[in-house]
Amino acid sequence: MTADSAASEYDAEMRSFVDDLLAFETTPGSEGPAVEWLDGRLDDLGFDTYRWAADAARLAEHPSFPDDPADIDVVDRPSVGGVLEFGDPDAGKTLVLMGHVDVVPAEAENWSSPPFEPTWHETDEGAELVARGAADMKSGVATAVFAALAAAERAEASGLDGRIVVEGVAGEEEGGIGAAAAAMDNPYPFERDAAVVTEPTELRPVVATEGSVMKRLELTGRSAHAATAWRGEDVLPRFEAIRRAFETLEQERHDDVTHPLYDDYPSRWPVVFGTVRAGNWASTVPESLVAEVRIGVAPGETVDEVEAQFEDRLAEVVADDEWLAAHPPTFERFSVQFEPSEIDPDEPVVDAVQDAMDALGCPGTEPEGVTYGADARHYIEAGIPTVIFGAGSIDQAHFPDETIQWDDVLTAVDVLADATRRYLSSA
Repeated sequence: MTADSAASEYDAEMRSFVDDLLAFETTPGSEGPAVEWLDGRLDDLGFDTYRWAADAARLAEHPSFPDDPADIDVVDRPSVGGVLEFGDPDAGKTLVLMGHVDVVPAEAENWSSPPFEPTWHETDEGAELVARGAADMKSGVATAVFAALAAAERAEASGLDGRIVVEGVAGEEEGGIGAAAAAMDNPYPFERDAAVVTEPTELRPVVATEGSVMKRLELTGRSAHAATAWRGEDVLPRFEAIRRAFETLEQERHDDVTHPLYDDYPSRWPVVFGTVRAGNWASTVPESLVAEVRIGVAPGETVDEVEAQFEDRLAEVVADDEWLAAHPPTFERFSVQFEPSEIDPDEPVVDAVQDAMDALGCPGTEPEGVTYGADARHYIEAGIPTVIFGAGSIDQAHFPDETIQWDDVLTAVDVLADATRRYLSSA
């Protein structure tokens, strides 16, 4: 941090802010109290606040979400945006700094401290914070709030025109409910020019995110007593044949579908069978199997075309198996889908982040791509160039004893405060 660091000025207040936010158990469907609190804190800090709720019928029109509104949980899941304006705001630019308030569940028995009781440790590397959401991504929400305050103060002192919006949205872990709603139907009486999503990127600018399609495979065999197993039709060898075929296709796609930002990944577009449930009795040939698979989609591809590749490969396996041909499996989408996203690395908002990193001596300014999805895709789809930048590592996300290094959070505040000023000053 530099001598005039914005983060050093706000350090104690930021710690209190993030402690309070982390104490809310904002697992999916439980974001309401935290958003209510965030709305009040933004108001206390001088932001004008706007609140919106997602409409399930409207989201059902979006390809990321199920077609049936009844399958989209939007009840008591508001999102909030806080706005700071200076000069003549309509004569300048509007930059959004945003993060999500929801977190994945935590199994307390796997943690060394209660997951929703923020715990601080002093280490040789400085202070570190442990809690569910410390990295993914309530520290990122705090980063957005205090970077905006510092940037607005500097903008006013410089006579700049424009506005900064800070958002805390619900439902990112379930497809981006709050962000998709804000992208589809602007909740503000002004347009948004660019955005920064403060997900954990290890303080590197991310301009491309991978997509994914979620599919459920169901196989039907024929049961038989284990003593006469040959009378049955076991689903497990059939499933293994399908899994091997998908692994082969995964490798083919790794070799054939290239992207300059993904050259260093050992598996560019991963395919993972996350759940497999088969059979119902140890002494019975398993007659049914349900497996759920997540299939990676590269930037530049669509969910539909990648889905078709795996459906075609499944059809080949089925055609080669007499039983499967007569009893074809089902292979249907479920849950939410993530379209990939990408912006030009030369977008002004990316330049602003890189220039701010250079000014503060931060390494790793080259744009990167990541193999996970983020709310950035919704804003990019709406025509809002969006870069992802924040403290912490995705390696800590969804992990027991989720941890973030506090000095990295402070650095992220300084970078984004300067990047915001630079973006608002740009032509």
